[in-house]
Amino acid sequence: MQDYSTIIGVIGMRLNNISYDIVQKRYGIGSSTVTLIMKRFEESGLSLDDLKSMEPKKVQQLFYPTENLRHKDIPMPDFQKIHLRLLNMEHRDLSFLWLEYKAENPTGYQLTQFYKLYNDYVAETYGGKNISMAVERVPGEKLYIDWVGDQPMLMVDRVTGEASKVHIFTTTLGFSSMIYAEIFPNEKIDSFIAGVTHALTFYGAIPKYLVPDNLKTAITKHNRDELVLNSAFSDLEDFYEVIVLPPSARKPKGKASVESHVKFLETHLVEKLKEDIYTDYDSINEAVKKIVNELNNRPFTKNESLRKTRIQAFEEYDKPRMRVLPDSTYSLCDYRYILRVPNNYHIEYDGHYYSVLYTYCGKPAILKATMSEIRICDENNRLICRHIRSYKDFPRYITKDEHMPAEHKYYKDVNAYDGNYYRRWSSVYGEDMAVMIDRILRSAKHEEQAYKSCAGILHMCKDAPRHLVEEAAHKCIDSNLCKYSYFKRVFQMLMNGKNSSTDGNSLPEHQNIRGRDNYQ
Repeated sequence: MQDYSTIIGVIGMRLNNISYDIVQKRYGIGSSTVTLIMKRFEESGLSLDDLKSMEPKKVQQLFYPTENLRHKDIPMPDFQKIHLRLLNMEHRDLSFLWLEYKAENPTGYQLTQFYKLYNDYVAETYGGKNISMAVERVPGEKLYIDWVGDQPMLMVDRVTGEASKVHIFTTTLGFSSMIYAEIFPNEKIDSFIAGVTHALTFYGAIPKYLVPDNLKTAITKHNRDELVLNSAFSDLEDFYEVIVLPPSARKPKGKASVESHVKFLETHLVEKLKEDIYTDYDSINEAVKKIVNELNNRPFTKNESLRKTRIQAFEEYDKPRMRVLPDSTYSLCDYRYILRVPNNYHIEYDGHYYSVLYTYCGKPAILKATMSEIRICDENNRLICRHIRSYKDFPRYITKDEHMPAEHKYYKDVNAYDGNYYRRWSSVYGEDMAVMIDRILRSAKHEEQAYKSCAGILHMCKDAPRHLVEEAAHKCIDSNLCKYSYFKRVFQMLMNGKNSSTDGNSLPEHQNIRGRDNYQ
């Protein structure tokens, strides 16, 4: 069963005529899974926009109904026979042998599981496999990304003189082998994304694919950080209109280019850097630029007709086949994964609390913070809301009215206004209503204690005829009972067409009772 992001991504790429091979690599799935998803997409009769507007769980259930997930008895392939045949093939192709297996066992394992079982067999029986594959490098197509394995002690504290480790980020273009390198204090996601954006600026162009190695900062497993990292790369993909291709789960030797350059840099870059002392990242990265520039201009040791130097091959073959950079600059976000939205439907960032729609309480969310904006997305990286980022000490809670349930919005309105507000509102209905509200406000020991009563009365009258509101207020004044409960009773009787004069709670005439004129 594939998740929502994979289903939507596969459909989107196939509708844009992206090849099966690329779709498989992008999402780490087999061709049969791609075919199944597209088949069920066509059978659904829905558009891609229709699916995006649906709840993710409903999309998953549509493509993978519960009744299709029950366990089956599947015949195990004869991997010993398959392995011997593969070794004797002139053009080794495991998928061809899988087709033979499926022809004999139509209910057998699909391609992805077949590969996994075969790899497990080879690892257990032979301790690995030594099947190499020649890879044709297409100019301008792929940018390989990695961290150099060595973390040399190159940074020196100005005060204590203590040395600390640095982390070397590097990229390599597939055809020209043009190198980019940069030093960072760590290998966290913000450093990794910054390295990628700086590398693209360095090349001045965008390849078709970004191929990160199997890095914790780029390719994650199912843990609580997965959504943050995937959403970071999803945003980067959207901005640069590039496809991020994680390396295959079967680890083919198609990424030997970046691996060899990592080893190359461990010697030719790191050893050069060790010749000097650095106390800040600006100075060490200036040194890195000079060394990398020399490496990119150094002639290849092997005599090649197309590639003389990295920079020559890049300018002549890679760059003309790459897309131009966008005019705007990629804005790096600070990503925060929220396991559950709190019951008060506000998410904390930098001492402030930003609201989401209250129905998201208890669900996962992703907060993305830039210098000017807070964006909050759901677990599938779909935008929920935006806020202008606040830098003021108060208010600490940044709340949009449309995010609040009705009862919370009511209490917010009650607490947001003073007595003069309720006096102005009551005057809209007429003189008697204004007098009654004024009496309610004056009757409380502290005016604030009467705000709820005033708000309740005025909200009650919101859609009522004004003459009935005024009549109810007049009766309250005449009876000297300017209270919420009495007004409600009289008002409801008038709305129901009854005469409130028969109400037993009306006061009798008496010489000691002050009349209406005393409050003029």
